[in-house]
Amino acid sequence: MNKIKFLALLSYCFASVLMADGEKDNHPDSVRQIPKVGIEVPAKDQAKLNKELSELASLIDSLQTSKFLIAKKLSPDVEIFHRCIKDNLENREFFHINHLAQAHGLIELGKERAKFLLMGKAPWLQETGLVVRGFRSELDGSAQPYGLVIPDNYRPQGEKELRLDIWFHGRGESLSETVFMAKQMKDVGYYSPRNTIVLHPYGRYSNAFKFAGEVDTLEALEHVKTQYRINEELISVRGFSMGGAGCWQFAHLYADRWFAANPGAGFSETPEFLKSFQKETLKPYWWEEKLWRWYDSDDNAINLSHVPLIAYSGELDRQKQAADIMEMALAKEGIELMHIIGPNTKHKIHPDSKKIIEEKMYSLAKAGKDKVPRIINKLTHTLKYNKQYWLTISAMKEHWEPARVRAEIVGNQIDIITSGTRGLKFKMKAGQAPFELNKEVILNIDGQKLIVSKALSDRSWGCEVYQEAGQWQMGSNDAKLKKVHELQGPIDDALMSSFIMVTPSGEAINETIGQWCESEQKRAIKHWRQHFRGHARVKKDTEITEQDIVEHNLILWGDFSSNKVIADILSKIPLKWDKEKVQMGKKTFDAKSHAPILIYTNPLNSQKYIVINSSFTYREYAYLNNARQVPMLPDWAIVDIVSKPELNEMKTRFPGIPKDADFFDENWQLKSRVGRQR
Repeated sequence: MNKIKFLALLSYCFASVLMADGEKDNHPDSVRQIPKVGIEVPAKDQAKLNKELSELASLIDSLQTSKFLIAKKLSPDVEIFHRCIKDNLENREFFHINHLAQAHGLIELGKERAKFLLMGKAPWLQETGLVVRGFRSELDGSAQPYGLVIPDNYRPQGEKELRLDIWFHGRGESLSETVFMAKQMKDVGYYSPRNTIVLHPYGRYSNAFKFAGEVDTLEALEHVKTQYRINEELISVRGFSMGGAGCWQFAHLYADRWFAANPGAGFSETPEFLKSFQKETLKPYWWEEKLWRWYDSDDNAINLSHVPLIAYSGELDRQKQAADIMEMALAKEGIELMHIIGPNTKHKIHPDSKKIIEEKMYSLAKAGKDKVPRIINKLTHTLKYNKQYWLTISAMKEHWEPARVRAEIVGNQIDIITSGTRGLKFKMKAGQAPFELNKEVILNIDGQKLIVSKALSDRSWGCEVYQEAGQWQMGSNDAKLKKVHELQGPIDDALMSSFIMVTPSGEAINETIGQWCESEQKRAIKHWRQHFRGHARVKKDTEITEQDIVEHNLILWGDFSSNKVIADILSKIPLKWDKEKVQMGKKTFDAKSHAPILIYTNPLNSQKYIVINSSFTYREYAYLNNARQVPMLPDWAIVDIVSKPELNEMKTRFPGIPKDADFFDENWQLKSRVGRQR
């Protein structure tokens, strides 16, 4: 494609971004489709693409039986072109006639790579400049693309490890895989620092790098580290617009992983952004407000004390609100935000500001990341994100309420102040412990002193403590069933690791529940591809094997009559369900008109989840604005599936009208509670 056509296409994509997020998108009863329906591909082009895809598929099949190990290992570098373009073709996701030319070119590149692999070669591993790569995702086994900018002086055979910047892209409702890959082969992007590899994750489309988009970024990063020489101490996160939001999130969730964070524009939390930018009147359920804390950076601001921050905003940009909110949140923690403002600038990065930012990033890279901070601050609302350097929060008093720790090393003592926590782990690797070897280490926790083990001769050290009846003691809580890291809920967490959709093969308890389950199951499979850009593994309940139970979370559709797996586990979870009633705790509901939704540890394998009748919980209304893309349901809910919903409970927001919902307690039991209000 020539430069003029490419720039025209970029302008088209940018215009599609500008059309998003208007006040007309504040109506749950009138939701436009995202992505929109693309152009009708001319029959001649469709036939040609199908022929080329068939040829590429044959080559991919040959890779699996090749005598060369590299052929199978690097197969995702080829599969991305087949899977992505086939999906875009079958689902009418070519939005401009130029996309067809891009698709043809990408298929040819896939064929070229496949032929090299069949000869035991992979010359793109030696390439510098713009390179598109692929990896196989744990979530659903799909091949996912990412882009790289490799500096010209990089040599695979060298010894020096390079800095890596992760760049989060902006919102693009028309950012199909075809458009993304073509762009990553033509456009360096905002920044290309010297002696630096830049990773451009696709993030599974346009979800602000949350949920599966978050996992995609982490998986892409891990894959890059296996392919290129990356300095673990020199990785940063950066982004603009929606990518700025992704940057804020990754900065506070994984603060100890980055030498710097450079968010620009976007949003940094949900409620205030939607009120100011979207002009939306919010009417959340109480659990929605709690779950905003998952990704809201202002509620987690103290974590940012561990990552040097350079925020950017255009002076006239409405999305300056993101950094303004964080400026206030950080000020409450005694931190003054470095906020660079582009003069008289709307939604773009001012050239002078760009120079200032780059100078600061180089300076931070030269200083490097603090390996063993003497002071740790950690705040979390979930055990999913429970680690900060040498400190881990292993148990909380209540999920989705803040658990906060400040720990400071003073000589051979660690002074610790906690709130909302019930368990702590300390681990310093060899060479990290700063203690005198011939003295015990003292933990001064909330004014209580515990004498623990000495540091070892290799300068490693660790211990674990937990709180019982208000007193801290050595060891851990030995409860068999408890919320732990990666098994803490809520529902959406089950789709952030490997999962299978398990469909029913039997007859439903009644026609209403049967039709609703079938509709929701089909929707879940469709929208996983449409919004998270993969193909969910799907099996019938009668086909589930012991290996499936060991390896995957089980997303169960149906009821105890139609789905054998639900029948097998029903007596082992806190749900009572028969043909007449659905019951959670003391409340009962008519089983002819209500359905249960929940997440729980799998009684058949306590290291995995089961989910009943839910996929990811935000729906079509949330597709319209990335700040809405937050969990919509807690650990469990009972929904009315027959009554006419009010505006706030439309099918574009919930699978049914929520009649009751809550989180399980820290031992996965129903909470003792009084009625909660909106």
